Amino acid sequence: MNTSLIRNIDGDRLFRALETLGEVGAYTEERTGLRGVNRLALTPADGEGRRHVVERMRALGLTVTIDRIGNVYGRRAGRDDTLAPVMMGSHIDSVPTAGRFDGCLGVLGALECIATLNDRGHTTRRPVVAAFFTDEEGARFGTDMLGSAVATGRLALADAYALRDRDGVSVFEALTAIGFVGEVDERLTPPHAYLECHIEQGPVLEAAGLEIGVVTGVQAISWHEVTISGRAAHAGTTPMELRRDAGVAAARINLHLREMIGSGRFGAGMRATMGAIVPHPGLVNIVPGRVVCTVDLRNPEDEHMRAAEAEVLRFYAQVAGEEKVEITWRQTARTESVAFAVDVQRRVAEAATAHGLRHAPIISGAGHDCQEMARLCPAGMVFVPGLYEGISHNPREYSTPEACAAGVGVLFDVMLGLADG
Repeated sequence: MNTSLIRNIDGDRLFRALETLGEVGAYTEERTGLRGVNRLALTPADGEGRRHVVERMRALGLTVTIDRIGNVYGRRAGRDDTLAPVMMGSHIDSVPTAGRFDGCLGVLGALECIATLNDRGHTTRRPVVAAFFTDEEGARFGTDMLGSAVATGRLALADAYALRDRDGVSVFEALTAIGFVGEVDERLTPPHAYLECHIEQGPVLEAAGLEIGVVTGVQAISWHEVTISGRAAHAGTTPMELRRDAGVAAARINLHLREMIGSGRFGAGMRATMGAIVPHPGLVNIVPGRVVCTVDLRNPEDEHMRAAEAEVLRFYAQVAGEEKVEITWRQTARTESVAFAVDVQRRVAEAATAHGLRHAPIISGAGHDCQEMARLCPAGMVFVPGLYEGISHNPREYSTPEACAAGVGVLFDVMLGLADG
């Protein structure tokens, strides 16, 4: 990468900001000694991270507002401040075993773009807003893109407030505890455009030797929480034919998900994962009487996704009958595939070309706040490659200072063109 071409932003300042925020909620993984991040949504660590970013916003001269779901917006006035703003952002909450880049690059990259405008003494025609949204990950309360879904009207505020974590703490209680129940209306007035820079979280860019991903959209995502109720029994005295083993039922569903992928019936892009399996009582010598597990389905084609969802539901019923268990499920997240604005994609590609960066179109396998914002306005994303086969949601998650600077440099050019246009 010819880093001498990335001169429109301060890459060193950006990377220092990423390292500083990465110390909030930091931990050392015992097995590997790697430094990771745990800023689960609306925990004290998330509260500390939020206050840190708000301080940075105010230091840049931004007017900071917080809405009733805890989304935070830092606004820089434009020459015509009545115009709809160009918004950039992402999230700073994390999964419990995160790296330093997921979401944070988009938020701190937005602030770096604004810092660069300040350095130049340039006031854009339109206002510019840097934002971070509440609980994008969904790791605590079971619904991803929580804040942006409320802001764009997909999820009602009352429903969001009522969500509870595994300890019974509600979203409203957690927001109150960290002091981020704002007073601004949660429904967002449509911006002129929304932009987000993000680490790819996959291996495609690195494997292809590409420096920028021009994101075409986000694939469909469907999450289930599945409860399997059987009968707990002694592992040594209960004949196999008399068991109602919730653990076996969960295992069968998990293996069927893998068979669905291998069959090719749902297209080459189908993904399925059982990410959480919690048996009760969870003891070595007791047949599990209950299992709570999750099913994560993803597909770039909505028709294939609907077919996969229907098959999964049929299989739940089949397993319930054959294993003599009761299976109930609830939808914890569901989004159709989202296509990003063609004009934004064009602008990203042109900015990458202008910087001499190798780029190509790419669809996002992960969900992002940008997919929610696409409901309100033209929206698009810039991907940068991650090392180590793009591993993410892991302390090994890493993107180089040069790659981050390249992505935010492209972000700056696209923002400037939209904000001055």
